[in-house]
Amino acid sequence: MSAQRVAVVTGSRRGIGLGIALALGRAGYRVVVSGTSQEGDQALAQFGKEGLTATYVRCDVSSDADRRALIAEIIQRYGRLDVLVNNAGVAPTTRMDVLDTTEESFDRVLDINLKGTFFLCQLAAREMIAGLDANPKDYCPRIVNIGSISAYTVSLNRGEYCISKAGVGMVTQLFATRLARHGIPVFEVRPGIVRTDMTAPVAQRYEEQIAEGLTPVPRMGEPEDIAGCVLAAVSGQLDFATGTVLNGDGGFHIRRL
Repeated sequence: MSAQRVAVVTGSRRGIGLGIALALGRAGYRVVVSGTSQEGDQALAQFGKEGLTATYVRCDVSSDADRRALIAEIIQRYGRLDVLVNNAGVAPTTRMDVLDTTEESFDRVLDINLKGTFFLCQLAAREMIAGLDANPKDYCPRIVNIGSISAYTVSLNRGEYCISKAGVGMVTQLFATRLARHGIPVFEVRPGIVRTDMTAPVAQRYEEQIAEGLTPVPRMGEPEDIAGCVLAAVSGQLDFATGTVLNGDGGFHIRRL
């Protein structure tokens, strides 16, 4: 078993995922970057600019074969998996009113955002339990699922996305409960309005709403803000708080009059 801690971040070729992956690399993890493209040269180049190294493994998280191959390759190559960050996610290709949402769009979003998260938690958990049984002294695995404020915020033109992220919340609670007996904490980070490719088309509208008081913190989030939440979750300082949701949303979740 490798002496260096190993972390995998799905959907980490860019945006929030890449920000998380880089933060874990800076924290001393051996990082596996993953995405649906055949190559991850651009993401790996960002590691190189900081004097860090990472490995790229292609994975479509909606595919059972890809999920199994990702975890198997990590275990075969490094002999351990310390941190799984389920970040891969998509928005609907076309935003549609809930009265018009298609099964095709619904299935695509839930297959990636929800099914992929559930079954990667399952696969990783099995390997983590096996790793604990091998009893390396420094092995303290953890899982972090990246949800969204859409778990509790209605968006009528992307209902399938809201449902998928609400489901991620329950996935977190399920695995936090099941893995507690093994000492494996599971956390959820819920990003708010973060500046990424996904929000770029509506960034101006979000900035106007934030300027009008939508969030207590008067700015859009950055990938680094979400990465900070993940680092807190895997730090060991929150292990007794398994199942906790970290709201990386500038205070959006606070109810105000």
